[in-house]
This record gives sequence, structure tokens and C-alpha cells, in this order.
Amino acid sequence: MRHLTSFRYIDAVVKAGSIRGAAETLAITSTALNRRILAMEEELGVPIFERLAHGVRLSSAGEILIHHIRNQISDMERVKSQIADLEGVRRGHVAIACSQALLPQFLPHEIALYRKDHPKVTFGVHLRDRAAAEQALLDHTADIALVFEPVRLADIMTMMRVRQPVHAVMGRKHPLAQKTPLRLADCLAYPVALPTASYGVRHLLDIAVQSALLRLDPVIESDSFEFLRNHAVAENIVTFQIPLSLGNATANGDLVSRPLDRRDIPSGVLYMGQLKGRTLPVAAARFADQITTSLASTYEVC
Repeated sequence: MRHLTSFRYIDAVVKAGSIRGAAETLAITSTALNRRILAMEEELGVPIFERLAHGVRLSSAGEILIHHIRNQISDMERVKSQIADLEGVRRGHVAIACSQALLPQFLPHEIALYRKDHPKVTFGVHLRDRAAAEQALLDHTADIALVFEPVRLADIMTMMRVRQPVHAVMGRKHPLAQKTPLRLADCLAYPVALPTASYGVRHLLDIAVQSALLRLDPVIESDSFEFLRNHAVAENIVTFQIPLSLGNATANGDLVSRPLDRRDIPSGVLYMGQLKGRTLPVAAARFADQITTSLASTYEVC
């Protein structure tokens, strides 16, 4: 187990980008941390880090080592989780990287439900765009990723997929609020507010307008879905989101959502995935099972 301490120290330096910054995080002196690194480099016979004027970066050998380190740390967390489970004590930590759509209602509800039965399990929930969520699995900073319209998937094992149609969202007094079916061209005849290019909904809209020879000329762009919903009511304009992001936001009040005609824009797909070849810790695996059941009961599985 002692070697894992050195591994964690090196991982902390990589994340901080400097020995001094990592030492502050680890609550040890930078001199002591540097000695650990030098001892590891002497044992390997090659430098792990390149020393720069304002920090450090991994050498080629260090890149190989950090991959091994993160696998070792991940495996130990899984073993500890399995041992705790054998003892009947559901402990552990679940790290989730997710699209913004999951944050307002879905994950708070699911985590509260899980922790009701397993109060000793802790969670880390981190907002990541499509590319960053996948990277979080690769660098072991997340156990599970929940991503709408992911970018690559080459190193990701898909655990579940559900369809999410794109909805137009607007105030109840908007001229399109009662129109069905709702066509994309109808929406674009009015001022629109859009998510930024890194989000899956915008990706689908960009493809749709190119195919239909339409134009997207947003008057507002934002990376906050909550802002876009609120602004749709404040200025009585149209924005676009998926049902999972909306939750019960349209149940009461001034907000309305209408699915766009699938002839104009097909449903997107929400993926839940983990890193290929990795065995999840018990807590993460069981939470993933819960999420699978919950999504399957509400949305179309594909």
C-alpha cells in the first residue's frame, strides 16, 4: 500500500502542474514531495517530469507511468469497495462526469434516492461538456459519464442509451406555444436563444439547418441551460433543450416545451458509459444499475 502513496503524490503533481501546488494540496512540504519524485525517478532510471520555469510537465516516460498509476489507484478503490461490501458496509465514492442536462433535477433525485439506502457512499458530480466528460473517464477522474451526443466513444463502453427529442422552449404567451406539430422553420422565424457549440443540442441544430438550408442567427448564446430557460420567458423568445434537462420545469408557471418535428431534427441520444476494460467499484456499479432502471422507465431505450 505504501507505493500507492507515492503514486498519489505523482498524480497530484500532474493535476496541479507544479510541485509547490501539489504540496499545498497534499499538506506536505514541497521539499519532501520533490524527494519522493526524485526517488521514483532514480528507481525508474528516467525523469518523470520535465522541470519548467513555472512548474512541471510529464516526460514521455511520465506519460506511460501516469496511466499505470491511475489504473493502480482505480483498482485499489475497487478492491476496497468490494471488501467493504463483503462486510455489509456500503461505503465508497462515485465520481460522475455529466452533461448539464442531468444537473437540475435528474441526478439530485437519483443520488438522494441512492444515499437513502447507502448513506456512507459519497458522490462527486462534475459538469463536463461532451469531449471533457469522455476525457474524465480516460484519466480516471470519473467512474461514469452521462453525455448527450458524445464526441468519440472509441475508449468508452456504452452501458445504456436513451433517445432525447429536441424541444422548443418558450413562454406560454409565445405565438408558437400552442402550435403542433412544430417545425424548425417556424421557430427560426422568431428570435432564438441557443446553447453554445460545445453542447449536443446545438450540434443537432447545426446539422439540421445545414440539411434544410436554413440559418441559425441567435440573439442570445449561453452555456447555461437555466439562463436560456429563464430568458425565453423574460424576452418571450425560443430556445431549445431536451426533456431530461427540463424535468418538471414546464409543469407550472410560464414555461412551455414542444417537441420539434422529427422530419426536421431527429432525436439525439444520451449515453451512459464507463472506460473500456475497467471494473467499476461496487458503489459506482450499483448506482449505474439504478440510473439504468430509472432512465428505462421514462425514456425510449435505443
